[in-house]
Amino acid sequence: GSGVTGVRRGILEEIQLTCPTCEGSRYRGEVLQVRYRHKSIAEVLDLSAGEAVQFFDPVPSLARRLALLVEMGLGYLCLGQPASSLSGGEAQRVKLCGELSRPQQARSLYILDEPTTGLHLDDIHYLVLLLQRLVDSGNSVLVVEHNIELVAAADHIIDLGPEAGADGGEVVATGAPRDVAAASASHTGQYLQRYLNR
Repeated sequence: GSGVTGVRRGILEEIQLTCPTCEGSRYRGEVLQVRYRHKSIAEVLDLSAGEAVQFFDPVPSLARRLALLVEMGLGYLCLGQPASSLSGGEAQRVKLCGELSRPQQARSLYILDEPTTGLHLDDIHYLVLLLQRLVDSGNSVLVVEHNIELVAAADHIIDLGPEAGADGGEVVATGAPRDVAAASASHTGQYLQRYLNR
């Protein structure tokens, strides 16, 4: 099991109960006796990605993957942290880091729909860096997005409009961010112009 069980009492209150056998470690005693560099698996999984980079320095392939997580602003995540506890932006960056860690990932097409949704504004910078690394590795990235920072980082924009819904769907402007910023009929261009002139 997980070593910790949530028990619901009432509508919102949840109480965490710790397993009396494993004391929340999630492993039997004989498993916890196995050590790597003086740490049990439970202690290793309690490390943050940032701490784990140094801990796994003798294993270069693992240290490189962990360093990528740190580089993308995820150094605070614990190795044993449940995926269900990650925010949408964290989960997205973890997946993209995994893609960048794969050998010979070049020549793939990545399609993302509004990847900045739910991201903290500081995290958008890391997403832009990740996407650029995918492109620099020979991949293509197609993004449907409204966030102006991400739009400004694009190599080529196709601006659909002029409005949303039934009043949209027409190609209003295409090209590099500076080209779209110069298109007077483009609402995106107006925002891009202000963003690029800052």
